[in-house]
Amino acid sequence: MVDTIPTLAWSARPDGSAEFFNRRWLDYAGLSSEEAADWGWTVAVHPEDCMRLTDYWQQVLASGEPGEIEARLRRYDGEYRWFLFRAEPLRNEFGEIIRWYGANTDVEERKRAEALLEAEKRTLEMLSGGAPLTDILENLCNTIDEQAGDTVSTVMLTDADGVLLWPAAGPRLAKGWIEAITPLKIGPAIGSCGSAAFLKQRVIVSDIATDPLWAEYREVALSYGLRAAWSQPLLSKNQQVLGTFGMYYSEPRVPSERDLRLIEGAGHIAVIAIEGERAQSALAKAYDEIAKSEADLRTTLDAIPQLIIATGPEGDFLYANRAVHEYTGVTKEEVRSRKFQEVFPSEDSERLREQREAAISRKVPFDYERRVRGADGHYRWFLVHYNPLLDERGEVIRWYATATDIEDRKQEEERTRQENSALREEIDHVFMFEEIIGSSPTLKTVLSSIVKVAPTDCTVLITGETGTGKELIARAIHKGSLRADQPFISVNCAAIPASLIASELFGHEKGAFTGALQSRQGRFELAKSGTIFLDEIGELPAETQIALLRVLQERQFERVGGTRVICADVRVIAATNRDLAAAIASGWFRADLFYRLNVFPIQVPPLRNRREDIPMLLEYFVMRYAEKAKKRISKIDRNTLKLCQAYPWPGNIRELQNIVERSVILTTGDTFRIDEAWLSCPDGARPKSFGRLKETLKRHEKELIEAALAESDGKVAGTSGAAAKLGIPRSTLDLKIKQLKIKKNVVR
Repeated sequence: MVDTIPTLAWSARPDGSAEFFNRRWLDYAGLSSEEAADWGWTVAVHPEDCMRLTDYWQQVLASGEPGEIEARLRRYDGEYRWFLFRAEPLRNEFGEIIRWYGANTDVEERKRAEALLEAEKRTLEMLSGGAPLTDILENLCNTIDEQAGDTVSTVMLTDADGVLLWPAAGPRLAKGWIEAITPLKIGPAIGSCGSAAFLKQRVIVSDIATDPLWAEYREVALSYGLRAAWSQPLLSKNQQVLGTFGMYYSEPRVPSERDLRLIEGAGHIAVIAIEGERAQSALAKAYDEIAKSEADLRTTLDAIPQLIIATGPEGDFLYANRAVHEYTGVTKEEVRSRKFQEVFPSEDSERLREQREAAISRKVPFDYERRVRGADGHYRWFLVHYNPLLDERGEVIRWYATATDIEDRKQEEERTRQENSALREEIDHVFMFEEIIGSSPTLKTVLSSIVKVAPTDCTVLITGETGTGKELIARAIHKGSLRADQPFISVNCAAIPASLIASELFGHEKGAFTGALQSRQGRFELAKSGTIFLDEIGELPAETQIALLRVLQERQFERVGGTRVICADVRVIAATNRDLAAAIASGWFRADLFYRLNVFPIQVPPLRNRREDIPMLLEYFVMRYAEKAKKRISKIDRNTLKLCQAYPWPGNIRELQNIVERSVILTTGDTFRIDEAWLSCPDGARPKSFGRLKETLKRHEKELIEAALAESDGKVAGTSGAAAKLGIPRSTLDLKIKQLKIKKNVVR
């Protein structure tokens, strides 16, 4: 089973030395189990991460607590990828750690997405801080080079005329190569960068030695060890070529989908940096001209495509440039009115009010992120940077705010957050106890009992209301036992007619009864060396109870109609939702059989007694049925969660599961809700108890038997007898007549 789970799994001894790796782990690392044993697995860890990982592992061992850490793991082909290493201790009944279980989950894509997000954030911060464009682009190249490992990245910018490219950043590029391409013509066959700028589309050259685009620069490129070159054009919103982002490799290479996403993401960040720097430069130029003329300033600001707003010393709106009017749909006359304030969501304004007022009082530049409503009614995220204009006394006479569109970055952050959440759920599900979900104290008691009884071979009796998951408990016991590799046979005693239950359990010989045309194995024989689960054991007829008692006492039985004694090498787990003590008192269930079954009792709590597990169960079933229905549901309505925790769940987990499935089918958005009417449980609908249940049942049972005897003229056996009319064996009816002191001659 461990070899089939979709993750790299392993286990270690209490001292931390590895004792087991699943097949997926060994195949990934290209190691044999002998090579990976003890501490041999560390050869697959990146040299830069190995000491940090092993030091942390020693800390986890010393603390005895679960731990997780990220490190790079080498694949069989030599490529390193980032993984999340997670370890959980397994303790015995004395609290001593007897084993460590762990899983390694691939997080390479997440790390790369996080690196791009961090690079974009750092770019915006450097722009806000007034860093030179070359420094910003050098930082971007360093980030990409670290991510790709064997790449050399570079940024080239176009000149004012748009006919030449000039190197702007490339920390790993050879000085001689930079000199050879300074400047680089823009044309249809000028390497990767010159061609990408000319064509305004990505150019991929997998081998410089043979590609015709590199005819002019091939020899010099090869002399500096460059064999593959990819280039992404940097285009403004109006499709103006700003430059190119290039990636060089020392070996011929065809890009993967992941590589293409990386170069596209890097190009996007470079465009932000270039346009931001140009906007800042234009704004700086505008600041220099303020003293000359306010009118000239406004004309200049209107020519800048970035959103710019001027406010008074206290932050009140005074002026907005043309880009603001075009984006928001607000006129110049409305800038100072309440209508302009309405383009900013009130929740954002409340969240930022104290921060903005405090920053304005300090008279220093500041920035924050907020949403702004466009003329089309949709909101987009912007990074707003405030700069003060001071007079000769150092007093603020104007604030100028520039807004940079960061909607794409915010959406990427949300996607990464959701992916991390999904990844965390996937990791957590690996550590679920079979399919039993929850962490409430009552459930932990049941799980503790499972762990203790599973390795033994004793008989278990599971009791609990209908729908509480008794079969899951039985399967968990089987999977934790020494018989786990053998069959698990489940029998619902209430679903099999009384006349066939003995044949179903113990089998029959040919000719044993009408219709027995050939010999047939029973469930006990099919469960040989494994486990048989007898659900609804309280519904077992009296004759079959005797046969089952013999199996439990003597570990042997005979087929119906047979004489050969068959050994019963099988573990018995029984379950019922009935009160067996009351059934014994009424004579329906044998006391000696009960004691044989009740060797190790487990009481499964109803869902109303483990309400703290409801959110976890709800989340699990929503995810399961949403995936089945191919729907994307990411949230659970708060009111639905409250309703579920308040509802008594008479049908327990089965009722919860069915309601969730029905609700998922009806859900249209990304928020899961349950119709409140489905969870209503009016007091009037609840059955009320009058008198003593035992006497009421006995009286009703007596009336039914007397009516059947009267209808059959006192005849018990036969097709027209009272036993057939009641649907019970003759021997059972005879026993009931005796126990209830019914006189046959009276009812005739």
